[in-house]
Amino acid sequence: MGIFTISGLIWLGIGILLILWAVITYNNFIRLKTLVDEGWSGIDVQLKRRYDLIPNLVAVVKQYTIHEKGVLEDVTKMRSISMGAKNLDEKVAAEQGLTAALKTLFAVAEKYPDLKANENFLSLQSQLASLETEIQLSRRYYNGASRNYNASVLRFPANIVARIFGFIPVVYFEINREERELPKVKF
Repeated sequence: MGIFTISGLIWLGIGILLILWAVITYNNFIRLKTLVDEGWSGIDVQLKRRYDLIPNLVAVVKQYTIHEKGVLEDVTKMRSISMGAKNLDEKVAAEQGLTAALKTLFAVAEKYPDLKANENFLSLQSQLASLETEIQLSRRYYNGASRNYNASVLRFPANIVARIFGFIPVVYFEINREERELPKVKF
């Protein structure tokens, strides 16, 4: 019969199919991980725009709210923490704090009618509102890409290939309970 027997050819065919499946599965993980990275990049760009806007907002508010020093310090501190976050978990936690601080800042602004009428403040507030919408859309895209990637990483038998090549689930960029509540401002 030669070198190859029928059972040998069957095993060779099975081996080739397994290798082909592993390559396709690996490439699918690469594609999905790239989408997750793209989603995070979109969030990162919007957060950078927000970080750049915050000092201008604080400067305008500072002119009117001399007695609200603590609120302004909180916003500045949370911005620094968020900019310095090293990984996604730290970034999510820091962003939650920054969002809460910004909500408090706008709640304080309600106390100052002259500030609410200031053109610079209104422009910055509008820009920040637009950025928050962009951040929310970016979060949604990232979380959708993360969901698809995580499902692939965890699904059997693809999880075998994921384990071999070090693909692990990624965290979602979610808001916490405090972010969902209205800020509490005490005067």
